[in-house]
Amino acid sequence: MATWRPTRLLVAAAVVALLAEVWFGVGLLHPTPAVVSWVAVPFVVGLAVRACLKAAGAGGMAAGAARFWRHVALGMALIGLGAVSNGVDMLRGIARPGHVGALTSGIYVAGLAVLLWALLRIPGTRRSRGEWLRFGLDSATVLVTVLTFCWHFLLSDWRTWSGDNASGARSILALLACGAVVVFAFVKIAFTGTGPLDRRALYLLASAGAVGALGGALAPLLASRPYLNGTPVILPVTCLVLCVAADRQRRAARVAPLVPARRERPGFVSYAAVFATCVLLLADAAMRGADILGVAVGTVILVLLVAARQVTALRDNAGLVRSLAWQAGHDSLTDLANRRLLTQHIAGVLARGRRVAVALVDIDDFKAINDDLGHATGDALLRAVAVRLDELMGDQPVEVRLVARLGGDEYALVFPAFDEPSALLFLGAVAAELRRPLDAAGHALVVEASVGVAVGDHDVGAEELIRRADVGMYAAKVQGKGRQVAYDQAMDQRGAEQARIAAELRVALDTGQLRVFYQPIVRLGDGTPVGVEALVRWQHPERGMIRPDLFIPAAERTGLIVPVGQWVLAEACRQAARWRRELGPDALRYVSVNVSPRQLRESGFAGRVRDELRAAGLPPGCLMVEVTETAVFDGGSALDELHEVKRLGVQVALDDFGTGHSSLGLLRTCPVDVLKVDKSFVDNVTEAGARSVIAEALIGIADGLRLRAVAEGVETEEQAAALRDLGYQFAQGYLYGRPAPADELTTLGQASAGRVAARG
Repeated sequence: MATWRPTRLLVAAAVVALLAEVWFGVGLLHPTPAVVSWVAVPFVVGLAVRACLKAAGAGGMAAGAARFWRHVALGMALIGLGAVSNGVDMLRGIARPGHVGALTSGIYVAGLAVLLWALLRIPGTRRSRGEWLRFGLDSATVLVTVLTFCWHFLLSDWRTWSGDNASGARSILALLACGAVVVFAFVKIAFTGTGPLDRRALYLLASAGAVGALGGALAPLLASRPYLNGTPVILPVTCLVLCVAADRQRRAARVAPLVPARRERPGFVSYAAVFATCVLLLADAAMRGADILGVAVGTVILVLLVAARQVTALRDNAGLVRSLAWQAGHDSLTDLANRRLLTQHIAGVLARGRRVAVALVDIDDFKAINDDLGHATGDALLRAVAVRLDELMGDQPVEVRLVARLGGDEYALVFPAFDEPSALLFLGAVAAELRRPLDAAGHALVVEASVGVAVGDHDVGAEELIRRADVGMYAAKVQGKGRQVAYDQAMDQRGAEQARIAAELRVALDTGQLRVFYQPIVRLGDGTPVGVEALVRWQHPERGMIRPDLFIPAAERTGLIVPVGQWVLAEACRQAARWRRELGPDALRYVSVNVSPRQLRESGFAGRVRDELRAAGLPPGCLMVEVTETAVFDGGSALDELHEVKRLGVQVALDDFGTGHSSLGLLRTCPVDVLKVDKSFVDNVTEAGARSVIAEALIGIADGLRLRAVAEGVETEEQAAALRDLGYQFAQGYLYGRPAPADELTTLGQASAGRVAARG
């Protein structure tokens, strides 16, 4: 709000109001000319209308607020016209003192109606039918209360001050009642929230209405002084307060958001009105006798009991509403904010012009904790992580910071940050603190987290910041977990490319563009093929053969890997069965098929393997499924499905062994037949060093556990010789054949055998 300085308009209104009050005081002491008191009325009303129009035209004023102030100007113009009409009647002697003619009353009521209509059209929270009904009932309560008090104190003996002028008394009564309803409406709407209007300006408007409503109450008090009238003394003060209210609105620096700024206290005015009427009833009954007083006391007690019962019910309902509102914005397990409240909070911070970071924190390998230690321990860990994150955010500005849980093991952090490096620096400290042991149901657990972060301001938006942080978190997962990655636009480009590839892959699957190639797995001693690994290829009609590393990640991310993997399994089983029928004893011993982690997590995977074997007529022992360590390291349903596959008689291989979690305990829980040693350990097997030592250690582990070991990626004769010396019996790689269609596999196998025979 700008620094307040009195304007010339305010000074003029204050001077006129002061002169009117002084002249009224003089009139109380000595008779004064009536015309003088009415001269200021049109001038001061004009000032009030001018102030309202200036407020409506102020820069930055919302359309709804501007419309409201224009309506207030119209309402005041009508009230001023009514006052002029009243003054003319009085000066011409048409009406007696305290009398309000029918035309004047109609103009006054029209002005009050315009003010009430302006209030009810203020843009803000949309009101339901029930809210409109409650507003009407509250207004009716105020109306009846005002009429009751006016009748008792002012009009019960109106003939003594108005003579036979009953219509004038009724007019004043109606004006008082209408004015009270307008004042009530101003107070109620100002209290419950108005959207674009300044709250204090509305309170000032309510004060102006209250002052104006008192004008009619002065009529019986001035019956002995016919040269005085309440309107010329009350209306200038009313207009002065209205000018101050309009000036307050005009100087408002910003327009408030269209939401209630304060919680309503339901029925406060209505209960006050009922209580006041009860007091009036008891006071009047006390002067009329014990019988009437007893009935009045009983009636009042019943009314108060019913009111107390209703207040209790309303308080309980309000508590229930607050509880439901809390639940709607918070997570029930950790009491942190949920996604809905997170989005609202970020939007609010951005609206204030702040630049913030939004980080998504995902606990790595949380499923393993649930499976190994139980869901109760998992829930305890989630609560412990929530407490730790809340503590770590304690130093951040309270108006910006927020910790939220988005579901599962995923959290969100909001904190101020100017750029990605500063955000990553803070998140590195957060990740380090999360690695300190957490107490979860008596277990001291250490967690790693993958974190994605995005930094932005109001130009980005809340939903977009959350999306970008999610993209960063996925990138952190792909890079190996336990990392903090900031979003950059290249990630979206890669995502868009993967989405395009996934869409085309769906078409490729439906139109037969996919192919299965086979790479021989040979016996190292003589190079004889003993099996093949089935590998999917994509024969694109325009771009030719597409490598798996270009489309498999897109298939994994979109879930297309499940139908693609199922198709490869079915095709490999049919081909293996065909070889058995055509080659008889010379057929390869088995075909190996890669199974993705997502396939393995699909319920009923073992059943689908069984169905494909039966459909192809292939014995289970002629099929091997290859899984990575990460697919089964977490245990759970994936490991259960693998045990079911093993019970069918299908062989199981651990692919790329030594590059994942490398837990030797996995070899106890996973039903493994074959270890496939990763190419990275084979590349340098001919040199002394750590990799050759690992290759040697792995064959020792395989022999000790009576597992077959297959060395992957063998490309040179020297590597093959070194592997034979270490004790490896099986291998695959470009030395023995590149992946090729099924009809070329026999030639590749014979060539490999020929090379081995020639070396011998």
